[in-house]
Amino acid sequence: MSRGGVARVPTPLRALAAALALATVLPAAADVTARRFTTSDGVSLNVLEAAPRGADGSTPVVALVPGWSMPASIWRGQLATLGTRFRVLALDPRGQGDSDVPSGGYTLARRAEDLADFLRAERRVVLVGWSLGALESLEFVRRHGEGKLAGLVLVDSSVGEPPAPRGSDFLDRLKKDRAAALDGFVRAIFRTPRTEAEIAALVAGALRLPPEAAVALLSYPVPREHWRAIARGVRAPLLYVVTPQFARQAASLKRHRPGTEVAVFEDAGHALFVDEPERFDAQLADFVTRAWGAK
Repeated sequence: MSRGGVARVPTPLRALAAALALATVLPAAADVTARRFTTSDGVSLNVLEAAPRGADGSTPVVALVPGWSMPASIWRGQLATLGTRFRVLALDPRGQGDSDVPSGGYTLARRAEDLADFLRAERRVVLVGWSLGALESLEFVRRHGEGKLAGLVLVDSSVGEPPAPRGSDFLDRLKKDRAAALDGFVRAIFRTPRTEAEIAALVAGALRLPPEAAVALLSYPVPREHWRAIARGVRAPLLYVVTPQFARQAASLKRHRPGTEVAVFEDAGHALFVDEPERFDAQLADFVTRAWGAK
């Protein structure tokens, strides 16, 4: 345990042991299927799903929400691995992945409603939001309550705790040369090497978002305290998984919400579940199992 009560990710030996332990109870990989649903404002959104054979109402459900401009398929490692044990659902938000690209609806309120539509048929879920998806998951909780939540996982996102992130000129670069800005953004979210084909596919997918929508999604008109109040008020089990850029925010959230579980991935990029999938999957599987059993 580090200063501030923040747990570090396991040492390489412990991480290997956790990965091997997970591998002993999980088959090699799950089959992933795609389906669509229509939101309450008439937009068709895509969902990737994986589940173990014989899954029923007692099978834990994990719902994954990607970050700004990213597709559901960025969670393919979690779908393939955790989908052998849980029902795992990954959303392509509007304008992203294989979902429709409507002209509107790129607001905090509408994206929270999209999550409500995504989860409407589910009785109980562990909701996992990454980056912008974490904030939209918090807004879903604010608007719709925790009736469906077995647990909430926030992945590498600023949740309004101090210190505030350093300023960035990314929006200016995005407006000036969108393709170049997106190429730099995609490369920067990974610490481990990715193929040029993977980078190109993610950039091409991000370019599907209308330019004004891409900017709007990065400009939600709420103060940082908005997110802080929601996160501190969550009653369901809460796991906050971060890279060092948010470690101090994680420590602050844990101080003010003592039940918060925190893990810091010291050597991963922003897409930490891609860079260190075995560690992330073991951490998430353990959390889901415990959260699902809690009443």
